Amino acid sequence: MIELSSTLPGKSYTLYELEQKLKPMGYVIGGNWDYDHGSFDYKIDDQGGYQFLRLPFVAADGQLDSPGVTVRFGQPYVLSHVYQQGLDEEASAGNFSGSFNQFAEPEDPDGRLKEKYIISAKRLLEEAEKMLNA
Repeated sequence: MIELSSTLPGKSYTLYELEQKLKPMGYVIGGNWDYDHGSFDYKIDDQGGYQFLRLPFVAADGQLDSPGVTVRFGQPYVLSHVYQQGLDEEASAGNFSGSFNQFAEPEDPDGRLKEKYIISAKRLLEEAEKMLNA
C-alpha cells in the first residue's frame, strides 16, 4: 500500500453525488464497506493479483445506507492484493469460481507495486480530483 498526495482528504460530498461522478469513470464502491465507512475502488490491473486505486471515506452524518448521507474522504492509496494460486482448481470455471475465489486469503495483501501502477494511480487520482472539484 502506498499513500498518494491528494486534495481529497477532509473534503465532504453526498454519497449520491460521488456515485454520479465516479461510477461513470470506472470506480465501484469497494466490498469492504460498512455502515460508517467505505471506499471507491478503481481496478488498475489484474496481472499477478489485483492493483487498485482506493479512495476511502467515512460517513460524516448518518449511515452509508441512509438517503442523502454525506461522506468525508480519507487519504487515497494504491494497493496490490496477490491471491493464492490453486486453492480450488475445481471451482475455476464460469460464474461459480467467484463464489470461492472471493473468500481466498490473500497470499500477500500488501504486494509489491510496480512503478507503472503507481504512475497510473496518480493519473487516475488527478482525473478524479478534477471531476470532483469542477
